[in-house]
Amino acid sequence: MKDPYKVLGLERDASDSAIQKAYRKLAKLHHPDLNPGKPEAEAKFKEISAAYALLSDPEKRGRFDRGEIDAEGVEQAPRHFYRDFAEQAGSGKYQSGPSFSEEDLESLLRNVFGQRAHGGVPRRGADTHYTLSASFLDAAKGAVRRLTLPDGAALDVTIPAGLKDGQVLRLKGKGAPGTSGGSAGDALIEVSVASHRFFRREGNDIIVELPVTMQEAVAGAKVRAPTIDGPVNLTIAPHSSGGTRLRLKGRGIAGGHQYVELKIVVPTGEEPELEAFLATWQPRHPFDPRAGMEEIR
Repeated sequence: MKDPYKVLGLERDASDSAIQKAYRKLAKLHHPDLNPGKPEAEAKFKEISAAYALLSDPEKRGRFDRGEIDAEGVEQAPRHFYRDFAEQAGSGKYQSGPSFSEEDLESLLRNVFGQRAHGGVPRRGADTHYTLSASFLDAAKGAVRRLTLPDGAALDVTIPAGLKDGQVLRLKGKGAPGTSGGSAGDALIEVSVASHRFFRREGNDIIVELPVTMQEAVAGAKVRAPTIDGPVNLTIAPHSSGGTRLRLKGRGIAGGHQYVELKIVVPTGEEPELEAFLATWQPRHPFDPRAGMEEIR
């Protein structure tokens, strides 16, 4: 038999509460009734039970620490419980029949799990999975949305600011109930974030394409631009090209920025005056915006 302190993973100066905590953890992990068909679990359970039987008894522990008995409980005086348990551990395969009665199991589980075992071994409830749709602005700024479950019950789901499409939220204890006193599972909610007609997201930055007229692009202008917190004033510098990006600092998500991309829009109907002006202006101001694009290297 190994040193009982080593069996329980303890130092020799371990407190009584530390010994009990170590035993409960290992007993729950290796109990044969929780590991059917695993002989190695049976052997380990007997070993840790024997170690606990010695160390949980102040007198036996003291005698072991003083060298009056060894890890097997061997001594000159009549043998004690620890040796009986150690001999039992090597006497054959574990059975939960006559040698492990229902009363024994109830007593052990009460000690190990801290509760009665009339309803069986406590088991945690299963996690439940749901999907929830959220708008772009809800995901960007945060919101509380109600999720109606198949049984008609409802969950209030807090959507944190900056949530991404497909992100899964965990609601502790909102899943299926446990059995025999076990804790409830969790509700796992996958959030689907809808696209927005103006905004798109790049990390924590927001991109918006802003239409401007030819006059605004050429002469410059002050215009209104949408943000997730409402419209703001934006200055367009003279001679701005389409695709120019203007930054609105801190107007993104969680400290990100918003970038406004200028999109020059021309009238869709016939504009004889504009066409006539450009016909005379262009020859006097030669400009090729595609210069160099044919030189592919």
